[in-house]
Amino acid sequence: MMSSLFTFLLVVQALVAATMIGVILMQKSEGGGLGVGGSPAGLLSARGAADFMTRATTILATAFVALSIVLAAMASVGRSGSTIDTSLSKTAQPASGAAPTSSLTGPAQQAPANAAPAPASDDPLAAAAAAAASQEAAPAPAQAPPAKK
Repeated sequence: MMSSLFTFLLVVQALVAATMIGVILMQKSEGGGLGVGGSPAGLLSARGAADFMTRATTILATAFVALSIVLAAMASVGRSGSTIDTSLSKTAQPASGAAPTSSLTGPAQQAPANAAPAPASDDPLAAAAAAAASQEAAPAPAQAPPAKK
């Protein structure tokens, strides 16, 4: 029921938009840019506002905005909770028997200093991450001050 009403209102909105475009294009150009600095018979004056085409444009624009709000409200109410598809994410497969951890939510774990290097990966930043992890595990040696001559 809700989708048929939504479809009907969507078709009505398309017709209102097409009609509004036609009415706007049929109007005589007054050259004042909404009556700013133009003649006293511009769009913002009483005589210009009473024109049929101007009234039709105002009514159609109001209907377009109202339909847009109604359609947006209907679309947000009829929407169910969204789920994130993680089927294409690159995650390391855990060792057999180990509990899987997410790289985004799990705690950061450091590799031991004597561990074997990680296998080659398609990830271009894997080497940089491994180098950073090894630098954290082994502190840098203190540099001796340069010898004076």
